[in-house]
Amino acid sequence: MVLRPPAMSDWRAWSALRRDSAEFLQPWEPTWAADHLSRRAFTSRVGWARHSIATGTAVPLFLIRHDGALLGAITLDNIRRGPAQSGTTGYWIGQPFSRQGYMREAVQAMVQFAFGALDLSRIEAGCLPENTPSRRLLEGCGYKYEGVAQSYLQINGRWRNHVLYANLRLDRRGRTDAG
Repeated sequence: MVLRPPAMSDWRAWSALRRDSAEFLQPWEPTWAADHLSRRAFTSRVGWARHSIATGTAVPLFLIRHDGALLGAITLDNIRRGPAQSGTTGYWIGQPFSRQGYMREAVQAMVQFAFGALDLSRIEAGCLPENTPSRRLLEGCGYKYEGVAQSYLQINGRWRNHVLYANLRLDRRGRTDAG
């Protein structure tokens, strides 16, 4: 599998996978805009991805299988520098590819990239309390449960609580550069 930024040539595969997986994805995501699957909306997404990577504020990547199939996406977003040195993980996978280990591989690669190349100290993630597969994924990739955020995000048209997780770079836990 390869992780790479989205490109305009991905639009048809992306829109088809999102459309075909809509029933699977929508219970866990913000309500889709009326033009969510349009080429115009995808163009905006690609532009945002390029800008975010260039400015260091996010790393949005597509999961591409060895045969070229688009599987889903993972993003390290809200990258904060200075004393925080942290970011937030988000992801989705198309229904035909769920629970096959692809997202675990992608999350593990993103954690390694964030702690290595980006020199972050903390990566956060949140999911709905009843999303057992996502919770198991995060826990299996080294994220630790931290608590519940009340009315954290609007999901599928409703403000929903989320369970929060964090993955900490162990060589920095409790350490300071002062001194």
